[in-house]
Amino acid sequence: MGAVSSRLPVFPWDKLEPYKATAAAHPGGIVDLSVGTPVDPVPDLVQKALTAASDSPGYPTVWGTPALRDAISGWCEHRLGAREVTHRNVLPVVGSKELVAWLPTQLGLGPGDRVAYPRLAYPTYEVGARLARAEYVAYDDPTELDPEGLKLLWLNSPSNPTGRVLSKDELTRTVAWAREHGVLLFSDECYLELGWEAEPVSVLHPDVCGGSFEGIVAVHSLSKRSNLAGYRAAFLAGDADVLGELLQIRKHGGMMTPAPVQAATIAALGDDSHVTEQRARYAARRAALRDALLGHGFRIEHSEASLYLWASRGESCWDTVAHLAGLGILVAPGDFYGPAGDQFVRVAFTATDERVAAAVERLA
Repeated sequence: MGAVSSRLPVFPWDKLEPYKATAAAHPGGIVDLSVGTPVDPVPDLVQKALTAASDSPGYPTVWGTPALRDAISGWCEHRLGAREVTHRNVLPVVGSKELVAWLPTQLGLGPGDRVAYPRLAYPTYEVGARLARAEYVAYDDPTELDPEGLKLLWLNSPSNPTGRVLSKDELTRTVAWAREHGVLLFSDECYLELGWEAEPVSVLHPDVCGGSFEGIVAVHSLSKRSNLAGYRAAFLAGDADVLGELLQIRKHGGMMTPAPVQAATIAALGDDSHVTEQRARYAARRAALRDALLGHGFRIEHSEASLYLWASRGESCWDTVAHLAGLGILVAPGDFYGPAGDQFVRVAFTATDERVAAAVERLA
């Protein structure tokens, strides 16, 4: 166990526990805006699909049912504007975090190989590199990286934690650079349907990739768009050769999406109305929290998409965490996402309307 733990960073959320205790002691109770976990109901049609498929005694397949692959490929064409997405271009996965954490290992990366990810980023990109004993590097502009030994390049747009959206031109330039240098590009697009002040674009859009999926894979999740974090429903889409290799590896590893979850995923991807309803809930919470934070003296950067406001009072993020904990509000310190976030906090708007209203009142 010691050898494993020495390969990994300290689990960051453990450091937040004392502040959580402070916030929980507030007379009005804690308002937990630290983790982007959905709190709204799973859509009824998804619950019904899961229930209807609950009598599933046999093993599911790693590649999923043909109906699931139809649903994923159809959604990619309908929602992302991707063209000619075949079954070979899609692969279901058991939640996107599992994929991010184990991708370098599944790709066969190791010592001497390099994995790159944004300067401010979801910590699991680094964890994935560490688990494979690969090297890792954070970037500001991926096209300025040294390509020597670089085997995997992560994009994340819309960004967790900043909510920044990469423009079509930025994506196009990065895809071209990665192909020129033979670097495999994975684009984490889990917040793509949650654009507020910008319209996020997928790397699979023909204007970005030129109509070819060569060397690129997009990662998508139903956790945020459909409130399915508890279902672990996600998928990959892109380069058929890369996904074919991953499929074989994942077969050996038994990485199967449960059959009822596959049925639920089909239902969720086939319905846009519940996504529109959930967006409206988040838009209202975002507007209320944004105004309250600005009125309380915060500056907000980026945050044009995703489920977070990236906010600063121009001080240590931990001083801000302590200040808000005193008001009964728990947020995530920006340095969880890299040293560049040391004066920011990430404020999630995934709490209930009642809890968001309580936070707004306390910030007034």
